[in-house]
Amino acid sequence: MSTNAYKNSAYEDLAATLRGDLITPSDAGYDAARAVYNAMIDRRPAAVARCRDVADVMDCVRFAREHDVEIAVRGGGHNAGGLGVWDDALVIDLSLLRSTTVDPVGHTVRVDGGCTWGDVDHATVAFGMATPSGFLASTGVGGLTLGGGIGYLSRRFGLTVDNLLAADVVLADGTFVTASESEHSDLFWALRGGGGNFGVVTSFRFRCHDIGEHGTVIGGPVLYDLADTPAVMRWYRELLPSLPEELSGWLGLMTVPPAPPFPEELWGRKVCGIVWCYSGSHDRADEVLEPIRSFGSPLLDGLHPMPFNVLQSAFDGLYPAGLQWYWRADFFNEISDDAIDVHCKFGARLPTGHSTMHLYPIDGAAGRVADDATAFAYRGGGWAGVIVGVDPDPANADTITGWAKDYWTELHPTSAGGAYVNFLMDEGQDRVRASYLGNYDRLAEVKERYDPDNVFHINQNIRPAAVAAR
Repeated sequence: MSTNAYKNSAYEDLAATLRGDLITPSDAGYDAARAVYNAMIDRRPAAVARCRDVADVMDCVRFAREHDVEIAVRGGGHNAGGLGVWDDALVIDLSLLRSTTVDPVGHTVRVDGGCTWGDVDHATVAFGMATPSGFLASTGVGGLTLGGGIGYLSRRFGLTVDNLLAADVVLADGTFVTASESEHSDLFWALRGGGGNFGVVTSFRFRCHDIGEHGTVIGGPVLYDLADTPAVMRWYRELLPSLPEELSGWLGLMTVPPAPPFPEELWGRKVCGIVWCYSGSHDRADEVLEPIRSFGSPLLDGLHPMPFNVLQSAFDGLYPAGLQWYWRADFFNEISDDAIDVHCKFGARLPTGHSTMHLYPIDGAAGRVADDATAFAYRGGGWAGVIVGVDPDPANADTITGWAKDYWTELHPTSAGGAYVNFLMDEGQDRVRASYLGNYDRLAEVKERYDPDNVFHINQNIRPAAVAAR
């Protein structure tokens, strides 16, 4: 039997064992199945297994080990570097695993590994609750959580990983465990920021929190003229740490989208903006928001009451799947005057309407967690910064990539060194290590215990301790 015939026969055997679908290059739905959020990624896996239950995941891992096939794991497909798909790999696609179960009395939610945050928010906000997550509803729960989870609620309730109570995991040998503080506690520590290095997480259990007025928060963008960027950034860097933790806001340089609800006279204009979220009691809102509303001469004050899931999904329509993306990122302990000069320079050169720079705060509750309490190490306050060149047209790929690289190169000397792993591209082992600070060696030891052969390496890879020591 030829090698190809053997492989085809083996995949036929796998397909027969799965409740879900196994999609191969000869199937009509192959191109759709291999596509990820970032259209700049064009990889051709050997097969995509759209799993319907945990048993499917276990079968796929065992198959890949037996047949020496690479494994890529896809949740929501948002990963910056497109690491949910890989050439000649078996893609374990969790996107059909989408159930959620809310316990409104115990303030928890159980979430399948293929859910997006839109799925979770839909379930929890109905009960006036939320779990800290990110900034786009279309983001996958698995990828965001395993990288740390920075979002609107981080100042008040911590990162997503700080609210993770347990995770169900299929390990590299195809076995199944539940990780928590009381079971496989070393694995549980590593999952909270260590990425997809340790197994396939098939479900999560999170703590939920009451927010706003039965899930209604006060949020939205406040936009300033681009020329005001230095003043806005200096005001923002001083103001944010002093604000009540119920209020958070990320700062960005952006182009006003040419669509409602933005006023037509602002369409296409480059601006400095802050998107705020106040999740506290509304009877204190005027007092808490007064420093924001009294500063400067904003072009737009878009703050108003809305359900939290509406704020979370506000930018999804502007950034649908299928755009070209190039990401660069760093952590920042401060927004220095030197950094502001770089931001002004490259903000004026935003190459396309979708391209942008964001600074996400990490302080308050997120900053009170010890650096070594979870794998996510950057707890000293500051911001997670990201520069993204984005455009729908592949012809502009070089333009957006060049702008992002040049911006990052000039800004990086002002940074803390590492970056939020959810924003990393394929940037080498030194960048991965720098992103975990003193936690990297412990992560490598946990990797050695749970995945000594580095089966799960299509990620921001943490090499097993024995391998890393060579």
